[in-house]
Amino acid sequence: MVVLTKPAIDHFPTVKNSFKSPSYFNDIPVIDLSKPDSKNLIVNACEEFGFFKVINHDVPMELISKLESEAIKFFSSPLSEKLKAGPADPFGYGNKKIGQNGDIGWVEYILLSTNSEFNYQKFASVLGVNPENIRAAVNDYVTEVKKMSCEILEMLAEGLNIHPTNVFSKLLMDEKSDSVFRLNHYPPCPDIQELNAKNLIGFGEHTDPQIISVLRSNNTSGLQILLKNGHWISVPSDQNSFFIIVGDSLQVMTNGRFKSVKHRVLTNSVKSRLSMIYFGGPPLSEKIAPLPSLIEGKNSLYKEFTWFEYKKSAYKTRLADNRLVRFEKSL
Repeated sequence: MVVLTKPAIDHFPTVKNSFKSPSYFNDIPVIDLSKPDSKNLIVNACEEFGFFKVINHDVPMELISKLESEAIKFFSSPLSEKLKAGPADPFGYGNKKIGQNGDIGWVEYILLSTNSEFNYQKFASVLGVNPENIRAAVNDYVTEVKKMSCEILEMLAEGLNIHPTNVFSKLLMDEKSDSVFRLNHYPPCPDIQELNAKNLIGFGEHTDPQIISVLRSNNTSGLQILLKNGHWISVPSDQNSFFIIVGDSLQVMTNGRFKSVKHRVLTNSVKSRLSMIYFGGPPLSEKIAPLPSLIEGKNSLYKEFTWFEYKKSAYKTRLADNRLVRFEKSL
């Protein structure tokens, strides 16, 4: 658990709590992957929300439980032990500090590369933690989640009448795919009451720069997304389902038809939240630009750039910044 002194809470970002009790948004699109009409529903969800929930997926629950068990074992270790797996440079253990530009949150995390050659030895010196067990649990989980992500991206391409339908999924399947995996742990903060009707930010508002993000959490709520009308809404937790988030790269490739959704996590005063996120990214050299079939008769809204260029630019920004602005065309 993250140990913080009471005065330290004042240094963390907060948002005003406008609800007397948690208000959940129950109109989030739910996509049943076992149904044939899902492709059109996925397109609608990406256009309207940039976010949807997936049920009847093929990711085995035992793989999810195994990874969650390894994550809990690690995050339950004393802070002095966990710090041996850090700092996150960018991979490894991080605590409170998010990125290099001053963002902080009530969170601790592990950031990992999905590259099969990634070295887990950072975890070898953490007492009671077996790096081989973490590696096996992450690899097994990521293999299945990547497979589901590619299935969703191909259904999405089919729904957009794009051929070949692997135009998005091939970027994740490429052996040079620059995808990452993150385990976030948000410890409970019993002192939230002292913040005078404000919510403590676990992870500040942001969009994801990659193509697609696949999020799964335990049954503790906290995730919020920003609607087109400017209202933040809370997403009901569901530990048996996945939540799909449109990334900036997919927004560009669809020429703005899909919007990457801003999201954030608020801290709970009683229960800890554990989430696992797969960020499906293209190879570093991949050129990102609107697909020709989606700009017929229209102006391209974005300049072409490589994933490496965008990633490098994103690392220089704050979480809440609009990273795509400098890549937009002046029309």
